[in-house]
Amino acid sequence: MTLQLFGHPFSSYTWKALIALYENGTDFAFRNLEDPGASAELEARWPLKLFPVLVEGERTVLEATAIVEYLDVHHPGPVPMIPADPDLAVQARMLDRVFDNYVMGMMQRPVLNALLPEERRDPVGLEEAMAKLDKVYAWLDAYLAGRSWAVGDRFTLADCAAGPSLFYADWVRPIPEDLAHLRAYRARLLARPSIARCVEEARPYRGYFPLGAPDRD
Repeated sequence: MTLQLFGHPFSSYTWKALIALYENGTDFAFRNLEDPGASAELEARWPLKLFPVLVEGERTVLEATAIVEYLDVHHPGPVPMIPADPDLAVQARMLDRVFDNYVMGMMQRPVLNALLPEERRDPVGLEEAMAKLDKVYAWLDAYLAGRSWAVGDRFTLADCAAGPSLFYADWVRPIPEDLAHLRAYRARLLARPSIARCVEEARPYRGYFPLGAPDRD
């Protein structure tokens, strides 16, 4: 039964699921929410209309992390997303949350702020979010010293989260030059074929970025 992934090519969390699918060459149908009928079908399955959503037969899987874990269980491939070693599995899940909550979560603040009417914007909250992002950048730079990937020596769920998180975060708050480990890790991620494919598929939609997409990447 064909897998369907509902999402949008410019969506960071859609990327996270797509990366896992592309890494393992998993057969699936992409339901771009700009295509006729896709948004209505998504809403029928998940009234909040948040995405990505994975569908297989009568089963609906919500949330990008759960989708990656579902694929690892039901559609395993040559690149396991969850390490077999239990301690590394815990670490992969921990880093997944770090990238989602403290990198992507913080970088979304200025994006969402820019979409609000002027009178509803929150400059203090924005400043606090950027300060937290600076702290997590520094923490990640120290953590990544001597590492090629986020956990162990192989690409995992944590890297699926890191790819879109760092791609977009660097647009909002450029990673400082002196954080060489983090900058090199972002470059390795963007060179990975699965992530490079997401970058290219999202390129036509860069005009959607409310802060203005930089002329790079």
